[in-house]
Order: sequence, then C-alpha cells, then structure tokens
Amino acid sequence: MAEITMVEAVTQALAYEMQQDKDVVLMGEDIGLNGGVFRATDGLYKRFGAERVIDTPLAETMIAGLAIGMAAQGLKPVVEFQFMGFIYPALDQLINHAARLRNRTRGRLTCPMVARAPFGGGIHAPEHHSESTEALFAHIPGLKVVIPSSPARAYGLLLAAIRDPDPVIFLEPKRIYRLVKQDVPDDGKALPLEKCFVLREGSDVTLISWGASMHETLQAADQLAEQGIHADVIDVASIKPLDIDTIVASVAKTGRAVIVHEAARTGGVGAEIASLLNEHCLLSLLAPVQRVTGFDTVMPYLKLEKKYLPSVNRIIEGVMKTMEFA
Repeated sequence: MAEITMVEAVTQALAYEMQQDKDVVLMGEDIGLNGGVFRATDGLYKRFGAERVIDTPLAETMIAGLAIGMAAQGLKPVVEFQFMGFIYPALDQLINHAARLRNRTRGRLTCPMVARAPFGGGIHAPEHHSESTEALFAHIPGLKVVIPSSPARAYGLLLAAIRDPDPVIFLEPKRIYRLVKQDVPDDGKALPLEKCFVLREGSDVTLISWGASMHETLQAADQLAEQGIHADVIDVASIKPLDIDTIVASVAKTGRAVIVHEAARTGGVGAEIASLLNEHCLLSLLAPVQRVTGFDTVMPYLKLEKKYLPSVNRIIEGVMKTMEFA
C-alpha cells in the first residue's frame, strides 16, 4: 500500500465511490480534461467519461443550481468550486434551496450533494484564493460542514459526505494538500461526519483545532510536552454538526482550553466552541478559554501571510496564558 497525499486521498475517494455508485457525478470548472486546478480529479475524466465528470462554465451559481436539481432527482453530484473565495455566487442556491429542500418538502425530497472547495491560506495566493469563511456555512441550518486535516481523514470523510442524504460543504485545506503522506487503504470505509478525533491525550490543557492548523497545533503539543505540559489534541473535523460532547469531556478533564483556527477571529467557529464550553464546563474551567486565530482583516499578500496564520509560537503563548491561573 503506497503512501498518498491529501489531494490524492480525495481523488481516491471520488474514484472509489464513482465505481461503486453510478449515481455519483462530478461537476466543476476544469475538473475534466485538466483534472482540476489542484489535480484533485486527475484521471477521472478518462476513467469515467464526460457524462460523469463534467466541465462547466465559470458560473458558480449555475453549478450549484444544477447540482440541486440533479440531487433532487436521485443523482449524487459532487461539485468543485476552484477556491472558497469563488463560492459566494452560489450562496443563494446553497442557503435558499440546498439547505432547505428536506424541510420544504417535509422529507419527500433530499439533497444529497457535496460542495468541495479548496480553502485557507499558506500558498502565497491572492486574497480571494486564501480565505477561511467556514463559519458562514456553519450558521446555516440544513448544511453540514466538514474539514479534513490528513489524507486518511480526507478519504473517510469524503466517502461519508457523498453517502449522506443532505448537502455537505467539504472544505479542503490546500496548504496541506501535499504536506504529508499516509497509508490510506482504498477499502471504502467512511468516517463519521459528526465526531471529533482525539489525536493525543494529556492532562494539562485541551488544544482544539481543525484543517491545516492541526499541524501547527500538533507541533505546539510536542514542544509543550518537552516543558512538562501535556495536551489533549482534538481535531474537530466536522464543525457542523459539532461533536461538543468529546470536547466537553476533554476540557472537564484538563480544565483548560485553547482553540486554534486560521479564520478571522470575530464570529468564528472558535467563538461558538468557547461559548459552549462556558455553558457546559464553567465549573471545570481553571482558566479562561483562549483563542488563537487569524485577524479581523482580509488575508494579506504573501509577505505577511505567515504572520496572519496561527503559528506554533502563538499557540504556545495561548497555552501559557491558561497556565498562569492556578
């Protein structure tokens, strides 16, 4: 079994599900002949043909609208938006129709579609190609929002997203598309969409993150361990629905929490998690919950990009603030 990158795991999951289920179709800009801007659909056009791997015009509203119609009629479309910054023209369709179809028809129709989008900073791209606005989608009832942080989780979570009867926003942190490799069995085993993953266990503080920031969070945990501070590390993975029970159990044990995300600070998913921890863990908390986040600015150009993204040092500083409280 060869080790593969995250983007290869995405391709592998798409190919597996297309082979198993002929109702799965792909749509997007340049996903066919060119294999996608990041090559996530490389080889699938040749393997499955133009009727199932469909190149579309540069028209995000149209792509989303077509997918909703296809899903309502029994297909399982997986659409790719080239970058998260280009997904906004599709919000009307996603919010007003995809998210509401089950409720609007009292369960007669569902919308089994997946909207994939590379997102986040770290590749020296312009600002429309680098933002992290996952909280927009997490706020919408009827949408699920999933963010993998490793090849294995990308494979298992994407399979689950395609098989889910309701719309899933599947955000792929492009900074880590090719950062690491893992052994990923092509066995068709899905991972649950509604569960966090506990990547490391400790007793002193809980580190909570998702997506690309998991890598800095794990590095911070390594350095903290050298100083005698041992962290639970939680990969949220699914920010909607949110597995708050796993997070609460960890924070009740450690008494301290630091939430890490590269999205802008105000109104981010980290604020929601912090609020839930105050509701469920107030008497267990030994220190205020800390957030280590991006800033309330547009993602800067490449010279300042690293200063915007949460770093290992900033995460450690957040932990040290929680340790100041006895």
